[in-house]
Amino acid sequence: MIGLFSIKQKQKEAQNANGKGTVKKQTPGELRVQKDISELNLAKTTSIHFPLGKDNLLHFEVTIKPDEGYYKSGTFVFSFQIPHVYPHEAPKVKCKTKVYHPNIDLEGNVCLNILREDWKPVLSVNSIIYGLQFLFLDPNPDDPLNHEAAEVLRENPRQFETNVQRSMAGGVVGGTHFSRCIGY
Repeated sequence: MIGLFSIKQKQKEAQNANGKGTVKKQTPGELRVQKDISELNLAKTTSIHFPLGKDNLLHFEVTIKPDEGYYKSGTFVFSFQIPHVYPHEAPKVKCKTKVYHPNIDLEGNVCLNILREDWKPVLSVNSIIYGLQFLFLDPNPDDPLNHEAAEVLRENPRQFETNVQRSMAGGVVGGTHFSRCIGY
């Protein structure tokens, strides 16, 4: 089963333990994200971490370590903030790793259509993770947040590759210093 019954059991145990009926009821968003997380099918290059503990499913981090493409061997961490009205509203996703990427700006905002206009309640956390993985395999210069990176990718893919490698090694690209995110 997807673990929903274990939540009910934990609530009953907590209720019995404190002798009171004051157990916080889960929101529909919390129940849905629990289902999504229990059904995750993560690639070997992807992991999930709950910095606030496994009891707080609305805030977590996903780490992606691409094993091919421009970003091969890099480590990129994304924070997920799940709204209480999830899945009727898309999660807020930010890249915590500064990255030279056409679809991720230097503040960590991510340009992924399913996080904006194409979000539908049938989509899941798994859908978003697949979308993020795809951004590293096939950056899209036609829908950029980082216009400079998009222009370089369109006009000189070899220079783009050099810039990506320099940025992941902790170098400077276009006057911006990037922290090392390769090799760990």
